[in-house]
Amino acid sequence: MYNNFCSRHVGSVGDTRESMIKELGYDRIVDLIEDAVPANIRGGAPLELPDALSETGALDRLRGIMGENKVLKSFIGQGYSGTIVPPVIQRNILENPGWYTAYTPYQAEIAQGRLEALLNFQTLISDLTGLDVAGASLLDEGTAAAEAMALAKSGNRKGTTMFVADSCHPQTIDVVKTRAEPLGIQIEVGDWKSFDPAACEGLFAVLVQYPDTLGTIEDYSEFVEKAHAAGALAIVAADLLALTVLRAPGEFGADICVGNSQRFGVPFGFGGPHAAFMSCTDKLKRKMPGRLIGVSVDAQGKPGYRLALQTREQHIRRDKATSNICTAQVLLAVMASMYAVYHGPDGLKRIANKANTCARILAASLTQGGFELVSDQFFDTITIKVPAKADEYLAAAVELGYNLRRVDADHVSIACDETFTCEDGKSLLQVFGIEKADSELADGPNWNEVHNRESDFCTAPVFNLYHSETEMLRYVARLEKKDLALNESMIALGSCTMKLNATAEMMPLSWPEVGNIHPFAPDDQTVGYRAMLDELSDWLARITGFAAVSLQPNAGSQGEYAGLLAIRRYHMANGDEERNICIIPTSAHGTNPASAVMVGFKVVPVACDEAGNIDVTDLKAKAEKYADNLGALMITYPSTHGVYEETIVEICEAIHANGGQVYMDGANMNAQVGLTSPGQIGADVCHLNLHKTFCIPHGGGGPGVGPIGVAEQLVPYLPGHQMMENEADPVCSAAYGSASINTISWMYIAMMGADGLTEATKMAILNANYVAKRLDDSFPVLYTGNKGLVAHECIIDLRPVSDASGITVEDVAKRLMDYGYHSPTMSWPVGGTLMIEPTESESKAELDKFCDAMISIRDEIQAVIDGRSDKEDNVLKNAPHTAEMVISDSWTHSYGREQAAYPMPAQRDHKFWPAVGRIDNVHGDRNLVCSCAGMEAYSE
Repeated sequence: MYNNFCSRHVGSVGDTRESMIKELGYDRIVDLIEDAVPANIRGGAPLELPDALSETGALDRLRGIMGENKVLKSFIGQGYSGTIVPPVIQRNILENPGWYTAYTPYQAEIAQGRLEALLNFQTLISDLTGLDVAGASLLDEGTAAAEAMALAKSGNRKGTTMFVADSCHPQTIDVVKTRAEPLGIQIEVGDWKSFDPAACEGLFAVLVQYPDTLGTIEDYSEFVEKAHAAGALAIVAADLLALTVLRAPGEFGADICVGNSQRFGVPFGFGGPHAAFMSCTDKLKRKMPGRLIGVSVDAQGKPGYRLALQTREQHIRRDKATSNICTAQVLLAVMASMYAVYHGPDGLKRIANKANTCARILAASLTQGGFELVSDQFFDTITIKVPAKADEYLAAAVELGYNLRRVDADHVSIACDETFTCEDGKSLLQVFGIEKADSELADGPNWNEVHNRESDFCTAPVFNLYHSETEMLRYVARLEKKDLALNESMIALGSCTMKLNATAEMMPLSWPEVGNIHPFAPDDQTVGYRAMLDELSDWLARITGFAAVSLQPNAGSQGEYAGLLAIRRYHMANGDEERNICIIPTSAHGTNPASAVMVGFKVVPVACDEAGNIDVTDLKAKAEKYADNLGALMITYPSTHGVYEETIVEICEAIHANGGQVYMDGANMNAQVGLTSPGQIGADVCHLNLHKTFCIPHGGGGPGVGPIGVAEQLVPYLPGHQMMENEADPVCSAAYGSASINTISWMYIAMMGADGLTEATKMAILNANYVAKRLDDSFPVLYTGNKGLVAHECIIDLRPVSDASGITVEDVAKRLMDYGYHSPTMSWPVGGTLMIEPTESESKAELDKFCDAMISIRDEIQAVIDGRSDKEDNVLKNAPHTAEMVISDSWTHSYGREQAAYPMPAQRDHKFWPAVGRIDNVHGDRNLVCSCAGMEAYSE
């Protein structure tokens, strides 16, 4: 049993599993599956995957594959820099399930630790960029620049052109071009010094790099003034470490600043995951995409952190959204913020000055040795003129263990960083034939005084208190204890699949051959990485029934975008430019219509019937009505209502008959693997959420990976990259997106094998039906399929008891915290409901504990209905109850402290306490505070 990983991954095995099957009225799980999964999509050939490996066996095999990589020191730069992950952060955040298994902090009262860390991140970004407001994180620098373009465009609907300086990072330019084309935005790339904003009709934004891609520090003040005079916004892509010593973009007029926080203690990871950032002026804050952490007050008037402006989410704005960003890179933003907390402003400046000093020594030595530099105004990156000898010098550097950047045949760049040593400098000078370094440098920086940073940053107490490891460790631990994650209890979020993230799956992330590879390292150094990624792609293609899979999209939202982009490019290649209609069910995830609009589709909604299924008559009518213009259907399967729709094959055939392609949202792939597949059902493209079905942890709201599988006809239209043979339409900065965390899914599939993956799907279905049956008497299940069964999740209806009692679904969600549980998905896709997905990883014991909590809450609601509890002063309306509330000398409630704090007997042995009482969301939105200016600011 020890080597059978599947038995570790699924929560119930043996007699326990059999007892659950019997409680549902079945003798065998295969009989349950035959009733739950429609016969017309079920079956086919078994998954063709290698035999399952033990944990040790999988780790050994992956170590052998990744051992084919060559780990050189990379001073390539181009937006990615070497960094040192402080061990206290690596061990206690990156490798700590208390941080990486938490969910997006929608339930603020049990997410105060992450929210505080993210507020620190926002403060760091706002301080360094000199702009009023910063978000909690984005995906990478290229996509952040594209989001900035969309933000600028939203304020200038008539504008059609954006200027991008040719001195921006090449991958950023490419990603922006990809995003712009479907939206009809013209991207003009050129020399910013010769570009005249006043002469460019329809200009709505300009984008420059600071320092630029060759390392040059430019003064953009006058250029920004000209852009503003022409009615355009100024976007600056900036190096975060450079901003500790260079003038902040906000101080020379930038409206939006974007970049990557990777060099703040986050490994290369062959491209990710890393937390990008965006900051903006105050007038743009309510249109800024992604997460925004704010401060409000709880029911007792105590300050508390929360996700602010949640109505900007795509569930609300849908096809009116300017962005489809759903999750972000929270875990990496937390790491970057903690890096700044640990080092403090003085420490960050020391790291910056060290990098600059190393670059200055190299520059002086090379200049004295007869070499010419592109610029003497640089921070940490120098670009050397080497006419026709770039390849020669790069090869010599590799021989000594270093990667430099080949700009072109005539130029080589060296980007110094935190890891740069004196020995590195001596070796690199030898590459250029220089034996002795020139270390006699003038005092002060090498750039013009106008670039000097005069303003302070990171003045908040948090950045100045925790510089010893002892204090840092305690701070991180205190925040962790304010959060509820999977290491505490089941998180039964429908459509979000919070399953086991096994330790063996996570271990490779700390290997040097996984973390220390630059995304633009030469191919012969990344043989192992690409072999692992190719194998994972092949496995995913077999699982999904598709011809090919691209791993580039670095979030589920990016997968949606990339999949629809492939469909659009396919139609255009066939001369069908007019196929721009995308049919989407009204029950769809809000990112679906947002993604469709981003690739130039017009959204046509299709109704759902009373049973929660797509109205096939309405769908066929609309497919026929728009037959000449039909581009795609977006559908989730099983549906967002938690059922296997019997008509799915008929739906796909109707779309194909009218010239469209079928896009399947893979959010619910957990109910398909091994039993059916998108390819078998009839889909043409499907994105997968590796952070759901394939075990990459949610990380408090990110990172994610959203690869897309496509049918044969769409293979030529998968996203490309400058590092690949196909360079067309990259959707993110790195060729393989967040490459490093794909090792998690590789390990999962390798250890589960075909039989294990199929067993996991069966157990997900069993667990969901077990929960549905146990709760049905208390909270009826809203939608069911054949024989009253659900798929891998179920929606329970609270509306009848809410109408009778006045207790809302939010009251139930907050009361669950007193029982030690995170709420299931609340009021989506149907208001007044909870969508529960127990996953295959939870044991019967944990399922029973959760169901007992829900049944107990139902009894508490009944007490309100019967008049035994006050309609306003009851345990649900006042939930959650903090320790401070319960021990207070003043207790005025009509119920006892014991009922408030210990509703279940088992909690006397172990109790999770919410850190704050119920957060006032309306107060937070009306009094938006989104940086840690000091707690006195919040109380005011």
